[in-house]
Amino acid sequence: MADNSGQYDGVEAVDKPALSVAQIINMAVGFFGIQVAFALQIGNASRIFQTLGSNVTDLAVYWLAGPLTGLIIQPIVGHLSDNTWTRFGRRRPFFVAGAIWATVALFVMPRTPELWFAVASLWILDASINVSMEPFRAFVGDLLPARQRTKGYAFQTIFIGLGGFIGSWMPWTLTQLGISNQVIDGGVPENVVWSFAIGGALLVAAVMWTVLTTKEYAPDVSAQFNKAELGAEGDDFLPEETKPSKFFWLWGLISIGLGSLVCYSVWRFGFQRETYVLGGLVVTVGLLFCLRALLPTTQNMITSIIDDVVAMPRVMKQLAVVQFFSWGAFYIMWSYSQPAIAERYFGTTNPDSQMFQAAGDWIGILTGIYFLVSAAYALSIPTIAGNLGLRKTHALGLLCGALGFASYMVFTDKNMLILSVVFIGIAWGSILTMPYSILANGIPPQKMGIYMGIFNFFIVLPQLFLGTILGTLLESVFDGHTMPLFGLGVASLLIATFSLARVDSTKHRREHKVSE
Repeated sequence: MADNSGQYDGVEAVDKPALSVAQIINMAVGFFGIQVAFALQIGNASRIFQTLGSNVTDLAVYWLAGPLTGLIIQPIVGHLSDNTWTRFGRRRPFFVAGAIWATVALFVMPRTPELWFAVASLWILDASINVSMEPFRAFVGDLLPARQRTKGYAFQTIFIGLGGFIGSWMPWTLTQLGISNQVIDGGVPENVVWSFAIGGALLVAAVMWTVLTTKEYAPDVSAQFNKAELGAEGDDFLPEETKPSKFFWLWGLISIGLGSLVCYSVWRFGFQRETYVLGGLVVTVGLLFCLRALLPTTQNMITSIIDDVVAMPRVMKQLAVVQFFSWGAFYIMWSYSQPAIAERYFGTTNPDSQMFQAAGDWIGILTGIYFLVSAAYALSIPTIAGNLGLRKTHALGLLCGALGFASYMVFTDKNMLILSVVFIGIAWGSILTMPYSILANGIPPQKMGIYMGIFNFFIVLPQLFLGTILGTLLESVFDGHTMPLFGLGVASLLIATFSLARVDSTKHRREHKVSE
């Protein structure tokens, strides 16, 4: 029974109760709004940048906003939401704060006449989406018993798919309603401007729906549930001893040396300047490890996050490879669909041309289809996983994605790309569901937020890596042609598929009815 503060007052509770379908839907609705914003971003950011004068080789640099902000913000938000309780709850304040700032960024980004301001708006948008998104992943682990988590993440995927469909089709739909999609005086087309405004309104509405309809367990009740869930397996989740200072000194100095070598190589040999980001990131990790070595007994947010990274559960380490290569493939697609499809299927590389803007609208249609397919596929995921097991279900989805990516380079008619994105949609639905279902039951429930945030490292690191090298590959290997990059996406998804064989998804499955 919930009280007016949104807490549950049944302190004697031991076993976490199963939630109804309606309750699971309510807790997932917020992801609809988040994904509307995300779909508008991935479908139109490159289009906005090129319309405002960006060179195609610089797109990867601008798209570094997402991975960089996610790398920094998600573990911080995860740690704070694990350890902070307010009168409004544990995760819900982050939902609201992220939604408000994301809406501001959505309003500003397509309205600015300056490229640099549009890029800055993308960084704000990505940071805000990350503030809301990470707690939503932990929300499922907080509120659902182990046996319902696959269903919980599947419902999140359904709303992600629906939100992605709405966000992706919005510019095209507005064009059909008479709002111009033409570039006038170098400005972003009106259909994109209005799409971003509508997307902001949907984001706030959806997040507030979840906030107002879904209650969180009070800390003492949550602790009782966590204890019951761990049961006899609780010893598997006892924190490891903090690593000795020499461990952090060793890896800190190695990281500083490697990062410095990368930065020197960029300066000495004239590599693409975005490679400085990769080198700087490695140096930063080294400095943080050295800081931890200097503070061997101190416990604060920074040292706690570092210790949790070092002591991450085995299943997370195994899933890291799968996530790295899965998200790397989609980063390629998000960054280069606009120039690749415009060149191959619309015969233009000129951002000011009507055909280039038509290509942008068509990409929105394709993106909407794969989001819609991902939502439909998510409905069947619990059943498929019950028959095939978690790993085989995810492997099937990733293989479909590889087939979809490969067909981009084979088809010659833009309408045939509808088939491509059907396969890609199956992969996307699996990527948004299966890794989290495997992971949520293999991490300490009291650290659900921080480990979901750390898990995000393996989503953003491939994007950072690719963002620093794709510009160089595009110029030196592919002579400015972007479609061959989709071949890298195929290879990436195949590596992710075969890496699943190493994942032990049978550990920590108490009460979980999905068998391997």
